Amino acid sequence: MTQPIVIAIDGPAGAGKSTVARRLAERLGLGYVDSGATYRAAALCVLERGISLDDERALVEAVSEAGIGLTTDGTDSRVLLNGRDVTAQIRTPEVTLAAARISRLPAVRQKLIAFQRTLARGRGLVMEGRDIGTVVFPDAPLKVFLKAEPGERARRRLAQEREAGRGATFEQTATEIDCRDRLDAERKVSPLVAAPDAYAIDSTYLTAEQVVGRIMELARNELQIRD
Repeated sequence: MTQPIVIAIDGPAGAGKSTVARRLAERLGLGYVDSGATYRAAALCVLERGISLDDERALVEAVSEAGIGLTTDGTDSRVLLNGRDVTAQIRTPEVTLAAARISRLPAVRQKLIAFQRTLARGRGLVMEGRDIGTVVFPDAPLKVFLKAEPGERARRRLAQEREAGRGATFEQTATEIDCRDRLDAERKVSPLVAAPDAYAIDSTYLTAEQVVGRIMELARNELQIRD
């Protein structure tokens, strides 16, 4: 039986993973998955239950009991928590930082990685995150590591926050990204690093469409697929 195609896109916050992965999936007719959404849903669960982020046992128990799901209609992905659509609620700064905290726990990562792997079915998917090419799908035939200069990443994230109607300043956004970078890099389990066989693309001075174009070329050469 032919294995589903998996294209792994990793990188730090603000590097352009979500926009690029969505467009790429649409161009190739593949599913799209934001792996970070599963951690955000888990974080929202523990925050709503009032669990301290320092209480590891309670955190692991809550995440183990949480009913996290993803539904995809083309590239429109919705995030569910115990049957409730929480796609909008998981994008707040509070949830973002909580997700970075709980993602450092091995038991939490083990549960969510197992779930993420079940999503590769049918023709395949484009999955974005921070450890897709290194941990979730280490055998993915095409891996990309997106990066960009910190200031540009903060500018992009700020634009997203304002588009969503959330008040934020450049300084606040830059601080949040710096904090997230440190948490990701210092994580003992699955730290944010590029897979040895990943193609690195610096998106600082590229548009999303230019990045997609470069990855399309890689897909044509490495996977022999056409858009």
